[in-house]
Amino acid sequence: MDQRRSPSASERKRDPERTRALLIEAAAAEFGAKGYAATRTTDIAARAGVNKQLISYYFGGKEGLYKEIATSWHTTAAEMASTAQPLDQVLAGFVQTTLTDHGRLWAWANLAGDSPTVDEAFLRSQVDQLRDRQEAGELPADLDPGFLLLALMAAASAPLTLRQTAGQITGEDPATPEFAARYADQLALLVRHLSGRA
Repeated sequence: MDQRRSPSASERKRDPERTRALLIEAAAAEFGAKGYAATRTTDIAARAGVNKQLISYYFGGKEGLYKEIATSWHTTAAEMASTAQPLDQVLAGFVQTTLTDHGRLWAWANLAGDSPTVDEAFLRSQVDQLRDRQEAGELPADLDPGFLLLALMAAASAPLTLRQTAGQITGEDPATPEFAARYADQLALLVRHLSGRA
């Protein structure tokens, strides 16, 4: 199904916030479907129903738009990963992101390695949060928080990055919300066992 849209007469009036939001939404879908290198600004603009020059006007081009999406996602992810909630709930929430354009965008960035570099401070802060959880007794102290974060990120993204294998192992469709919910529950249980709370 073609996701391109034509703006209505009322939408043709200048509305910078709405235009930016449309471009961000369209770009997340395009980057998630094709990866950074294969995504064309023409396709983003067509999906958003706006003139492609607006990408340069609002974001400085394709790279700026990509970085805007990544920064927004890092803010959301940092809120999700807050130490205010147990790690099993955090991880279950990240499993749900595998069904979103952001999840696919993240997978493309890692598999293709062709996306612009984004703020590495976000990942370092996530390692620091795991270290804080260790110091609070939520996780075993002998685990390296960096390697643990890598393992948890890989586990949370498995329904997306190992979709075919996940389907073969479970006999279920990993692209469904039902699978994500069941997998998130199992992954949360695994983390509770790790933390001695099961």
